[in-house]
Amino acid sequence: MTNPEKIKFYGTNWCPTSRRAKKTLEKKGIEFEWINIDEDPDGREFVIQVNHGYRSVPTIVFPDGDILVEPSSSELLKKLEG
Repeated sequence: MTNPEKIKFYGTNWCPTSRRAKKTLEKKGIEFEWINIDEDPDGREFVIQVNHGYRSVPTIVFPDGDILVEPSSSELLKKLEG
């Protein structure tokens, strides 16, 4: 069962933007649920739906309902601190 209070991180292992954002969360000690859209068909469909037909990663869903897609490091840090 997923934790609704945890960030859901939709990404891929090969995407440099996903790796960078993942590293930012880990460096900050923030727990998140990792969903690899190459291995999770439901996760892939969610990303495609949210991004109007595109497999844009990372797609990061926060407990407050906000969604960041392909955020820069500064955008992600601003959300985490704010």
